[in-house]
Amino acid sequence: MMNITPMVKQLLIINIIFYIGSQILGSTAYDLFSLYFFENDKFQIWQPLTHMFMHAQMPNIMHILFNMFALYSFGSALETFWGGKKFLFFYISCGLGAALLHLGVNYYEFHSGLDVLVDAGFSKTDIFSLLNERQIDTRWAEVIGSSGVDKFASSFVVPAVGASGAVYGLLVAFAYMFPNAQLGLMFIPIPIKAKYFVPVILLIDLVLGFKGDAIFSGGSGIAHFAHLGGALTGFLMMYYWKKTQFNNNRWN
Repeated sequence: MMNITPMVKQLLIINIIFYIGSQILGSTAYDLFSLYFFENDKFQIWQPLTHMFMHAQMPNIMHILFNMFALYSFGSALETFWGGKKFLFFYISCGLGAALLHLGVNYYEFHSGLDVLVDAGFSKTDIFSLLNERQIDTRWAEVIGSSGVDKFASSFVVPAVGASGAVYGLLVAFAYMFPNAQLGLMFIPIPIKAKYFVPVILLIDLVLGFKGDAIFSGGSGIAHFAHLGGALTGFLMMYYWKKTQFNNNRWN
């Protein structure tokens, strides 16, 4: 078993501290540190950073367990090659990239619905007031449909939490550096090379992202585009570093 590298160890400790603290403080912690849509009254400037250290509330302990296992498994390998500072920069950048794409998709889905509702005669002020109270007007469905209300309202109301975006960046980096490494899933007994494994995972997220998840219709609530944002950021950084590696004749 691979030893835990220093920066990965620190990130694990920070995530665990955030998790224990959020379970004690409850909604207060989640309101402060989760990533809310930037037009929501609960949005704070630090949330694009802090959300990646928050995870789903109990009893959903698998959320943090899977993310921390992936951080340990892939992060330790990458830190060994890069060193702590470069690894931390990459990890945080992927988490911020995840937040950026997530907010961008939410902006599109929210304002697409908002423009139609305003054109139909609904007051923008009333719409924002209702959503900030986590309520909806049932008449909205007559204009944009029930599924439209789900995407519209959920993009504004539902906060994002988790290290998944940053972890997806690590997955891409690992596949980029070690494409023939054998990876496996618990429900797939046959190991799969990283260069095949990671694209399949990303394709699944892309499909599920376009399919949509929304709290008002009982969706899973998984921020698929945040995963893709972290992965895209990781790929772009790896591509740039690989392209310029011969400036120093090494990765770092």
